[in-house]
Amino acid sequence: MNILVTGGAGFIGTNLIKRLLKDGHNVVSLDNYSTGTEENHQEGCEYHDCDIRDAVDFDFFMEKPDVIYHLAALPRIQPSFEFPALTMEVGMLGTMNILEWARNKECKVIYAGSSSVHSGHYSNPYTFSKVMGDELCIAYKKMFEVNAKICRFYNVYGPHQLTEGEYCTVIGVFENQYKEGVELTITGDGFQRRDFTHVDDIVEGLILTSESEDFDLDIVELGRGHNHSINELAKMFGCGFTYIPKRPGEAEVTLCDISVAKRDIGYEPRINLKDYIEEVISE
Repeated sequence: MNILVTGGAGFIGTNLIKRLLKDGHNVVSLDNYSTGTEENHQEGCEYHDCDIRDAVDFDFFMEKPDVIYHLAALPRIQPSFEFPALTMEVGMLGTMNILEWARNKECKVIYAGSSSVHSGHYSNPYTFSKVMGDELCIAYKKMFEVNAKICRFYNVYGPHQLTEGEYCTVIGVFENQYKEGVELTITGDGFQRRDFTHVDDIVEGLILTSESEDFDLDIVELGRGHNHSINELAKMFGCGFTYIPKRPGEAEVTLCDISVAKRDIGYEPRINLKDYIEEVISE
């Protein structure tokens, strides 16, 4: 199949492209490299430096896609407070451009949603941008019959994740601090709980969603189905940690109900957080 991946040089996009290439698909990546890197390029994939806010006709990159995985966004909550307009422009205008192009194609669009929408639509600019992305997908599906599905991710971790900079996640931060031999820094009291989901399980869920024809859901929730406190996560590393002030706009608890995804697409996450951390500290 011909598959277009936006955000293909980023964390989740890279892991998805690895799997798609392994499965024998023709893959094209669009990325503006704001958080993605050329080091993530995979042999066999065609990469283009492209900002989806600017392009409205993507035929130059792939004229007849079978599936579009739309992962491109400015991720993370805290940077969105500093750059709210940019975060929303990328999330909303970029998504609209992809859907408008797909309107004239007989292809599937799999949109990367976020579990943060469950913690309040107005809790932060990033979450708001994801809410609007969801709504755009549903609107184009209902008004123009675009074959769009929303996959909401829960706290993804794994190979190719960022370990430095403002866009990295807590596991990426902890991995870097552990390897640097410094104390882990826990925001707030550490009792906030997260459903940490390995990227391989997310990739499997994305592919299962794209392959499924017999379910009517607009939204698929992809998580592990279990959660851990940040304190529990820190203790898995077996080193010292300290506390820093709580950050605004973040949920107290994320926990995915995977029952519908299990039933409708056969989704079955397999990788445990503790096993992953044990591999990290044994390196």
